[in-house]
This record gives sequence, structure tokens and C-alpha cells, in this order.
Amino acid sequence: MTTYLARPLTPQVLKELRTSDDAGRPLRPFTDAEGDAPLRCCLRRSAPGERIALVSYAPLRRWAAETGAEPGAYDEQGPVFIHADECCGPDTETLPFANTHRTVRRYSTDGRILGGRLVEDPTAFEPAFAEAFADPEVALVQVRAVEFGCFLYEVRRPQ
Repeated sequence: MTTYLARPLTPQVLKELRTSDDAGRPLRPFTDAEGDAPLRCCLRRSAPGERIALVSYAPLRRWAAETGAEPGAYDEQGPVFIHADECCGPDTETLPFANTHRTVRRYSTDGRILGGRLVEDPTAFEPAFAEAFADPEVALVQVRAVEFGCFLYEVRRPQ
């Protein structure tokens, strides 16, 4: 059985976002009084009192820059939470944010959406990834929140 890994934002991307986000805005950190924000840097929920920031992030744009893809209108940006300062990254290899409904959105090598799948059961992520990557046209998938459509993390085709 293939194990699929959630990819957090890389240290280089985080460094860039902490200077200027993908919409060109400077970082505006705040102390998270309530906690529970889904952090894309370490793929866990924030704890009350942590210093975090909400930044604009364009995941497909950054992937396209690496691969030479031209996603056209699919080049979207949206809000993501990150630690305002460096953090140690994920401390587990389990799939994060799996405790509620999520969508697994498929993208082609040129950055076009090929479809998606609603995942309602935490044990259904591995089969959803296997189904997606069984299609040779699928280059990567993004896991997104159903509630707002927010990007949570990406999973790339296993090597």
C-alpha cells in the first residue's frame, strides 16, 4: 500500500510569505486567543496564545512556477494560517485535518482541475489519493476544507 504524505508549506515559501504574501501584503501577526486555526506550516491546529498570521497564498501558482505549468484561471489565491515566526514543521506523518469533511481536488500537469472527491471518513483519504493518482493525467491533488474551500495541503504523485 502506498502511503501519501501531506506537504506543508516549505521553509522557503514560509520565509517569503512572512515578508510579503502572495497578494503583496506585509505580514500582520496576531496572538490567537482561541486557538484551533489550521496552520499550513506545521499541519496542526493552533493553540491559544500562539502568534500566527493569516496570509494570502497561491498554491497552484507556486507549483506551476516549479513545473512550468500554465494554470490560467485556476491560479487562485486564498487565506491560510501560518505561524508568524519560524516553527519546527509537522511532528507527525499522519494525514492532518482529517476529522471532518474534506475535498480531494485533482489537477493535471498543466494546472487544470480534473475533478474532485468528497471525503467524509478519515480512513477514506488513502483510497481517494490512490483513485486520483490512478489517472495518469493527475499530477497533484489538493486537500481543501469543505466549509470555505480553503487550501489545507497538497499531495503529489508518489515517486
